[in-house]
Amino acid sequence: MQLDAPLGGRAQIRALAYPALVGAPQPGDRVLLNTTALSLGLGTGGYALVVALPDRLPPDAPPGPGHLVKARYTPLQATVLGVDEQDSPHHATIAAATGIDAMPVVVADLHSALPAVLAGIRADRPDLRVAYVLTDGGALPMWYSRTVDALRAQLCGTVSTGQSFGGDLEAVTVHTGLLAARHVLEADIAIVTQGPGNLGTGTPWGFSGVAAGEFVNAVAALGGRPVGALRISDADPRERHRGVSHHALTAFGLVALAAADLVVPEGIDPDLAQRVDDALGQLPPRHRIVRVDTAGLLQALQSSPAGLSTMGRSLAEDTAYFLAAAAAGRHAASLVP
Repeated sequence: MQLDAPLGGRAQIRALAYPALVGAPQPGDRVLLNTTALSLGLGTGGYALVVALPDRLPPDAPPGPGHLVKARYTPLQATVLGVDEQDSPHHATIAAATGIDAMPVVVADLHSALPAVLAGIRADRPDLRVAYVLTDGGALPMWYSRTVDALRAQLCGTVSTGQSFGGDLEAVTVHTGLLAARHVLEADIAIVTQGPGNLGTGTPWGFSGVAAGEFVNAVAALGGRPVGALRISDADPRERHRGVSHHALTAFGLVALAAADLVVPEGIDPDLAQRVDDALGQLPPRHRIVRVDTAGLLQALQSSPAGLSTMGRSLAEDTAYFLAAAAAGRHAASLVP
């Protein structure tokens, strides 16, 4: 895509359009762009975004059921049919549901954990039905995630919750998203994490993934089995993320008031293992520390249909991070009868 650049020149940039919101651009179209993320040079969201095709606006959406508004009171707010609203064919199911029947739910603070958790589940129990519940801490449109697109054949469905949208099902809250995963998608396990493009500030509380602790509370409130995928690394150049990330300690140690199984992968570097143990010693005793054998998990990760990358680091560059997420998936699978 080309656009006018300063001083009368021309520049070519990458831009992303969501056809469901703005229509499908064609060669030669004029486009109105939001270049905020591009100007900031964001690693995950470094694209311009198409706001409108001013010469060829999309037709009005046809009348139909659904009055759940996502990305509310923004210029591109979207109206969808929520699984929990009265017009939904699943409304009665969600209204009558009182819990999620002890379903294991893996909670992670980064979207990059999703394919690794799923690889850990599939390594031992390829028969299980796994649903992904998207929260609104990162990218709001499910469509932005290439990871989800690559994993669709291995998921029984997706649910977008809160302000996020674009899943197979839409829900008002993480709670009804979990109920939908269990009772509509008939999942054996759910994975809950934000979309790509998290927001962090380098402070203990100023990170969108801190909400992982609230998701633990939601799982427990619904009678599920919360499983925490710890953010573990010996490759991150930032000291606060080495061993167990300080964000994971905040989310699970301070925000999560309910007990969770926090999974530690066995067989990692001894120095890293010691740092992990030292960090976990700071957590409240309500949590259960579960050590999981990682035999075969590296091969499962290497076979993932989705590319593995966290903060720009590959599986080979940050193996411990992905092994920790896969071990959480393996443990969750072991909890399903």
